[in-house]
Amino acid sequence: MKQKYKGIICIVLSAFCFALMNVFIRMAGELPSVQKSFFRNLVAFFFALVIIKKEGVHFSGDRNNLVLLVIRSLFGTMGILCNFYAVDHLVLADASMLSKMSPFFAILFSYFLLKEKVSLVQGIAVAGAFVGSLLIIKPTGFDLTRLPAVIGLLGGLGAGVAYTFVRIIGKRGEKGPFIVCFFSGFSLLVMLPMLLASYQSMSIKQFAILMLCGLAAAGGQFSITAAYCYAPATEISVFDYSQIVFSAIFGFVLFGQVPDLYSWLGYLVICGMGIWMFLYQKREVHSA
Repeated sequence: MKQKYKGIICIVLSAFCFALMNVFIRMAGELPSVQKSFFRNLVAFFFALVIIKKEGVHFSGDRNNLVLLVIRSLFGTMGILCNFYAVDHLVLADASMLSKMSPFFAILFSYFLLKEKVSLVQGIAVAGAFVGSLLIIKPTGFDLTRLPAVIGLLGGLGAGVAYTFVRIIGKRGEKGPFIVCFFSGFSLLVMLPMLLASYQSMSIKQFAILMLCGLAAAGGQFSITAAYCYAPATEISVFDYSQIVFSAIFGFVLFGQVPDLYSWLGYLVICGMGIWMFLYQKREVHSA
């Protein structure tokens, strides 16, 4: 039970850190999303590099894994860029909620890529979560004001695909710190040309905020890794939705943001599907 409580504390801390990361993204002001993403990943890259050196982690040497690592990194980069854009243009809680669609997309792509069976409960949960995302997006034809919400949903899709490939790569022998380091380094190289093309000069304050953004992201990544070391996902994953609460509080206190009724309904539907799937998976584990 002590391990479980440690896992819960770590995953809630992770949710807090990622919500804080979104706050810093917003506070950095009118900078390109690519520029914000680049500095966020720059901090993560050096953190992962330190861990690799400390733990003596190396590439397995399997060249086939390189292709998988590149695909994981491409979708992960897409997820981050879309999420940063959504945070800049949406209510913080809306952007955070759309990013939490990633577990549902991971289920879909695990079915197509890993041939894992999808139960009726999981299928209903995925469909329900998609309905919840529509309540947040509120599509009304070709409305450019809702484009950031669609991009936010694409960010959740990118992260879901990336998580699926992380699972594939992990099964093929690559260690977590190396996967994180490869992804961070790859994304920096991919974003560098875009950064140079759209770079805007920053004040010392903006640079400091982006460094804090990177530190918050690293804190979230380390906390969530620790959480799943202490306890299985079936017991603690539902607490990751606390990020929505933190984001809603930060958004209201710092930016005066108040989600509308449809967004609140969307939160309830998606969180409800997440809790339902969590309880179902927990029951399956105990009955196995």
